[in-house]
Amino acid sequence: MRMFQQQVPRCLTACLANTKIKTEIPSVLFGRLLQFPLAAIIPAIALLFVPGTSAWAGEQPKLVLQITVDALRGDLPDRFSSALGNGGFRYLMEQGIHYTNANYQHANTETIVGHVSLATGTVPAAHGMVGNVWFDRELGRIAYNIEDSRYHLLTAGADVDKKNEIDPTQRTAKSDGRSPDNILTSTLSDEMAIHFAGKSKIFAVSVKDRGAVSLAGHAGKAFWFSKASGEFVTSNYYYQQYPDWVNDWNARKPAQAYADKAWELTHESSKYLFGNADDREYETDFPGFGRTFPHAYGKADDKYFTTRLTLSPAGDELTLDFAKTLLDKEQLGQDEIPDFLAISFSSTDYVGHIFGASSLEIEDNLVRLDRTLADLFAYIDKKIGLANTLIALSADHGQPEVPGHLHDLGIDKAHYFDTKTLDKAPAISALKKQFGIGEELVKAFFFPYLYLNHEVIRAKGLDHSTVEQAVAAELMKFKGVAYAVSSMALRESNVPDTLLMRTILHNFHPKRSGDIYLVFEPNIFINDFDGLTVASTHGSPWRYDTFVPVIFAGVGLKPARVDRPVTPYDISATLAAYLKIKPPSGSIGIPLAEVLEK
Repeated sequence: MRMFQQQVPRCLTACLANTKIKTEIPSVLFGRLLQFPLAAIIPAIALLFVPGTSAWAGEQPKLVLQITVDALRGDLPDRFSSALGNGGFRYLMEQGIHYTNANYQHANTETIVGHVSLATGTVPAAHGMVGNVWFDRELGRIAYNIEDSRYHLLTAGADVDKKNEIDPTQRTAKSDGRSPDNILTSTLSDEMAIHFAGKSKIFAVSVKDRGAVSLAGHAGKAFWFSKASGEFVTSNYYYQQYPDWVNDWNARKPAQAYADKAWELTHESSKYLFGNADDREYETDFPGFGRTFPHAYGKADDKYFTTRLTLSPAGDELTLDFAKTLLDKEQLGQDEIPDFLAISFSSTDYVGHIFGASSLEIEDNLVRLDRTLADLFAYIDKKIGLANTLIALSADHGQPEVPGHLHDLGIDKAHYFDTKTLDKAPAISALKKQFGIGEELVKAFFFPYLYLNHEVIRAKGLDHSTVEQAVAAELMKFKGVAYAVSSMALRESNVPDTLLMRTILHNFHPKRSGDIYLVFEPNIFINDFDGLTVASTHGSPWRYDTFVPVIFAGVGLKPARVDRPVTPYDISATLAAYLKIKPPSGSIGIPLAEVLEK
């Protein structure tokens, strides 16, 4: 058997080298095929040799619907399935193709990184979005991932309210402008625009600006929710003025319908897995929202009113309402040219940060999201037909368990890490003395990157690589730090060839990555969001953060549950193959055989 496993890749290489099939497989994709276990690649390869089984011979879908559920860990839909209805997640899992073993292969599992990886089908080393923020050495400051001072919001007063914004990454932006310019490779939506000569209508909607901008790509239109104005907004990268239907939607002020109301449990508490666990001391007691049901939204003029909406299923419900209006007013899916609509639902991420993945709130949020999805699918079925719609659902990352919950289960090693100690620890102080540095050696830490003070290092005439490696070696001694990897080691690929190190390499971009990449041990987290203490934080290379669902549905796909390893990068490659267009420019994804079968 071992000899068979060793010989098949060689035979496969030889066979493909002598057929025209290889010309249809990009070299980067062919190389990745041979890295997979034999059982994982046979379905994809066999499909190429079986006539009449490929979607390439069929009709095009009228709409490609790409759904991203922010922080939907791969086990959550199954875990809470007993409380779900019939038209949402059940439709996807029972009538679609559900890949149950999908993991990202990059280390920094943050929102922008995952969204752009879904859009481009590649890793941050190629698409360039290495984190929600990074230190821009040319600007001399931390930069927000999609900020672009050349463009501005079309709505006055809709910029991030830095006094009341709880997302520290958004507060780093120095301009209200947003664009996809920092995304270095093409997206699936870009390739649709190119292939169909600009005739595909391409839109993306999300509560988060980075959720919408990433999936719309460079050629589409993006809308996101402004907590400052309570409206969906965009920048003049996309439009010079709003379409009338957007003005009409905003004029209705749908967000204000939640004023003086509350997020209440959908079912009796006995129907929930965590029905008896509503109040846990480790949950975040956000002002005016509380730790127990019902969670009050407050008055419309309360400074945290719209923030509370995003911390609940209301954020997803507003996103759905706007997306349905867009679908109708822009007449998506009404001709023979495939259109593209991406919807990123953000509430699961916010609820996870505040209450954790094992909470009554996350469970009821999934119940409400399930209803939101069912509403969306019923609307699309009425307007376009699910048989004419190709649906792909996944997540940008998973989410961890809260240390307090793990402690309740007897798992005592989980704890929070205080990053303020990084420059003040005795080991770092000793290094500063060794190098003759009296000022701060550590300039900044923005997860997962540590940035050294380049100016001080240069002024002292020190070798930057030597300082990097010395600091990394000392950081490895910190309790809770699993790895500290210098950028020089990554630039030279001078790291052990392990799965974890490959994920860090996949996250490395020479112009954007920090000086040292920190990986904390499993279940060790940072919980300080620049003053706001949260219950949990994702962003690690561990399986709880990389594990996400991948589900395809619609267009008459044969239901299946597939357990072999796949990656979320495969989604854009599969959609491209189904549409008979070329994949995004940096794509490393493998088209999934089950989706292409007829």
